[in-house]
Amino acid sequence: MRNNSVMTSSPTNETLAALRKSYERAELGEAHSAGDPLKQFERWLTEAIDSQVPEPNAMTLCTVGSDLRPSSRIVLIKGYDPRGVVWYTNYESRKGRELSGNPYASLQFHWVELERVVRIEGRVEKVDAAESDAYFASRPLDSRIGAWASPQSEVISGRDVLVKNAAVFAARHLLSPPRPPHWGGYRLVPDRWEFWQGRKSRLHDRLRYRLEAGEWVRERLAP
Repeated sequence: MRNNSVMTSSPTNETLAALRKSYERAELGEAHSAGDPLKQFERWLTEAIDSQVPEPNAMTLCTVGSDLRPSSRIVLIKGYDPRGVVWYTNYESRKGRELSGNPYASLQFHWVELERVVRIEGRVEKVDAAESDAYFASRPLDSRIGAWASPQSEVISGRDVLVKNAAVFAARHLLSPPRPPHWGGYRLVPDRWEFWQGRKSRLHDRLRYRLEAGEWVRERLAP
């Protein structure tokens, strides 16, 4: 049988080194940025959603374990306010264990189509049980069952383990699974924000906000 698939060669180091993009969509100046980083974030997040970029709510979460090895993964923002940025996950996962030992982390949004990056650093705390309960109750039924079925970050023998677990917990809890005790929300309380806007000739705009004596200090960083 003839193979009609298109064969492509693996990228070489030369090919990768030659990849270029000129960033020319927008600019980020002190005069037109908010004095409060949360307001600047809200402005950019709103523009990302309105521009219909793919998954504007996706953010990279970086944690560091007791062995000092950093790890990263994609999570979804589920809320933000002056207290911080919230997401939900399994407390017994790798990120949960690492946050238990070292409660400092960073978040990053990368909105490629808008040529923008937002970085957030700070201390992480668990949200209160009532807040976690309310969000869990709002999730689709399959997602609520999934929170019970998956021993996140643990080694399993195959996908059939998840399928069997899901069947067991679906039968046990029917249409009203409660929030698992090992599942809930985290809130990163920022002490640093950075907003990056791509610019032509690699002269990018970078504005950093750092908390000093309870006030936000805005500074421009070299790209």
